[in-house]
Amino acid sequence: MFVVQPIISRLDAAPFPLVQHTPGKADFLFDSTRDPNFASVSRYTLIFANGSLEDGPAVQQAIAALHTAGNGLIIAADGGARHALRLGLTPHIVIGDFDSLDAAEIAPLHAAGVELIRHPAHKNETDLELALLLAVSRGASPIHVIGGVGDRLDQTLANVYLLALPTLSEHEVRLVSGAQTTWLAYPGETLIRGDAGDTLSLIPLGGPVEGITTTHLEYPLRGETLSFGPARGISNVISQPGVSIHFEHGQMLLIHTVGRA
Repeated sequence: MFVVQPIISRLDAAPFPLVQHTPGKADFLFDSTRDPNFASVSRYTLIFANGSLEDGPAVQQAIAALHTAGNGLIIAADGGARHALRLGLTPHIVIGDFDSLDAAEIAPLHAAGVELIRHPAHKNETDLELALLLAVSRGASPIHVIGGVGDRLDQTLANVYLLALPTLSEHEVRLVSGAQTTWLAYPGETLIRGDAGDTLSLIPLGGPVEGITTTHLEYPLRGETLSFGPARGISNVISQPGVSIHFEHGQMLLIHTVGRA
């Protein structure tokens, strides 16, 4: 396990240019015409956040998919750049307020041609939120986030809640950590890849989820409701491949763990 500790930034003394954003001016990032070479095609994208790097089968699958994609995009949210580098990956873009990287760490990124986008420390968005919005503006799909889980419960919860951003509702966005993949499902049918014995948790987010029907789970649901609060949907088990989940109302967090949790 790698845990990134914040360090004092000395960006003001950095002898290289950074794309600067002033308060109230960051919204131009979301203009898909800014870089047509990125926005014109869908690109498998990995975002490295500045939480804990928990290696495991889900993380390895996400990295393997990047290599398979061929034209994949790597974005680092500030100190998440360290995670990418430790895994042998050079980010295409680093974005954030750069309070977790110092000039000595940024210099080789700049020399390698990495796009550096700096926002002010006093901003409404977290660095990961900026990275997600930038990814959408650059044509990212799907988006897998590594390092979004850590020992700060507040930041971990905030990262989970980012899945509910309206801008992301039409995109596949998943948090990947160790053996776990987490994403937000909306009404309709969701098909899940997995093997018999894998764990699947169904967690209502923001209110009850109604009309849930599942297939190929050890504890099936048949037109039922999971309420926000009780832990009834935790640690279900895939009984055979080809799981489907259908529900009528609400938003449901799905957490797939390779093997039994």
